[in-house]
Amino acid sequence: MSDTHHLAEGPRTTIRPFTPGDADEFTARARESTALHRPWLFPPTTPETYAAYAGALIEDPARAGFLVCERDAAGGAGAIAGFININNIVAGAFRCGALGYGAFAHAAGRGLMGEGLGLVLDHAFGPLGLHRLEANVQPDNERSIALVRGAGFRLEGYSPDFLHIDGAWRDHERWAITAEMRRPA
Repeated sequence: MSDTHHLAEGPRTTIRPFTPGDADEFTARARESTALHRPWLFPPTTPETYAAYAGALIEDPARAGFLVCERDAAGGAGAIAGFININNIVAGAFRCGALGYGAFAHAAGRGLMGEGLGLVLDHAFGPLGLHRLEANVQPDNERSIALVRGAGFRLEGYSPDFLHIDGAWRDHERWAITAEMRRPA
C-alpha cells in the first residue's frame, strides 16, 4: 500500500491516484479476481503490465486513474477494493471523459465501488472541471450497469461492435452523466 495522499474520503472508502508502488497489491488482487472479471475486463496481472498501465494513467494528461481503497478501522487507507479510470479526457468546449472500472473479488457486492464512484464523480465534476462522463458497458454485464445506474447515469444508446475485447468486437450500451445530473453525495 502506498502512502500517497487521498483525493477524497467517504464513510467506507477513499480514492487516490495510482502509484508505481501499488504494483504488488494491484496485480495480486487482479489475479484473485480473474473469474469475476472475465469476459468483461482484463486488468494487469504482472508487475510489467502494471507498470505500463499505471504509467499511462500517471503520465498521460488525457487519463486519470483512481484506486478505490477500503478505509481501515482507524479510518485510514486499507486494501485496494477496485479502480476507476477516466480515459479520453477532452478539455475545451467538450469537457468529457470515458470511464473504465473494476472491483476486486474481495470487495465485490459490498457497495464499496458505488461509494468510490461517487467520490470520483465529485472529483471529476469539481477539481478536474469535467462536464460529462460516459461509461460504455457490455449489455450482459449486469453488475456494471447497476453501478452506473445507481450513480445516476442515464442510458443514451447502443453501440454495435464498439470495443475490441477478448478477441472480438463487442456491443456496448452508452451510459452518461453530466455535472447537472449529479446527485448530491
